[in-house]
Amino acid sequence: MTADPFLAGFALRDIDADGLRIRASLGGSGPPVLLLHGHPQTHATWHAVAPRLAERHSVVAMDLRGYGDSEKPEGGQRHANYAKRAMAADAVAVMRRLGHDRFAVVGHDRGGRVAHRLALDHPDAVTRLALLDIAPTATMYARTDKAFATAYFWWFFLIQPAPLPERLIAADPEFFLRTHVEGQSKTPGSPSPDLFAEYLRVYRDPATRHAICEDYRAAAGIDLEHDAADADRRIEVPLLALWGARGTVGRTYDVLATWREKARDVRGFALDCGHTLQEERPDLVLAALRDFLDDFLG
Repeated sequence: MTADPFLAGFALRDIDADGLRIRASLGGSGPPVLLLHGHPQTHATWHAVAPRLAERHSVVAMDLRGYGDSEKPEGGQRHANYAKRAMAADAVAVMRRLGHDRFAVVGHDRGGRVAHRLALDHPDAVTRLALLDIAPTATMYARTDKAFATAYFWWFFLIQPAPLPERLIAADPEFFLRTHVEGQSKTPGSPSPDLFAEYLRVYRDPATRHAICEDYRAAAGIDLEHDAADADRRIEVPLLALWGARGTVGRTYDVLATWREKARDVRGFALDCGHTLQEERPDLVLAALRDFLDDFLG
């Protein structure tokens, strides 16, 4: 293991998740918490939250398959290798490999969608679920209108058949990435130059860009089928929803109402920021997570 340059006091480790190599950053001790990032981030997005959360918890921040320094398999038939079901299975395998059979899950953006599926597919593994700046995938697609499609255009661009989006982004990956990140953040200086450089490092890899497209293609297809099959099921563990008051999700949806359609015990609130809460308002995210997770201390 090597020291994580972004998460102070954490160590990087490659973990075998049932045959797939997953990069994870490990730190702290206590009740286990899994942190899942979104697009276009990596586990480094938790740099201002994870080390302080590790004062009370064993924290695992992993790169989703296809992202960061985790393995990037081909998408497979119907993009099934990037279904949230496959990504959730990775997360469970990683945590079990580390000796954690039950754990809390915190997911932002795409990681929140993985966390949602994880809570449905592996209910005995999840103790609590925190979701940052998302409404349920099926809800967002079903209620898409012109305003949402304009604001979240990449949901419809990245799902186009390969290699169209991959080749267009390849013309100038930095411009696409910077436009995406700056459009979603409503806090000046977020992300920091060092953090953006880290995201760009992995975004320059064609395999990463293809995997990201496969993730979105799966979300628009096989993931919706899985969601439809589970339409009558509810998440049984407590769910915390946090969102950015100045972001598209917060402006477009009654976020708590969307999750109360999917879970039995929902609470949450908005923060004064854009989409990337853990980077824009890390102190508030940390405080909310500590309050939510306190039941597992002692």
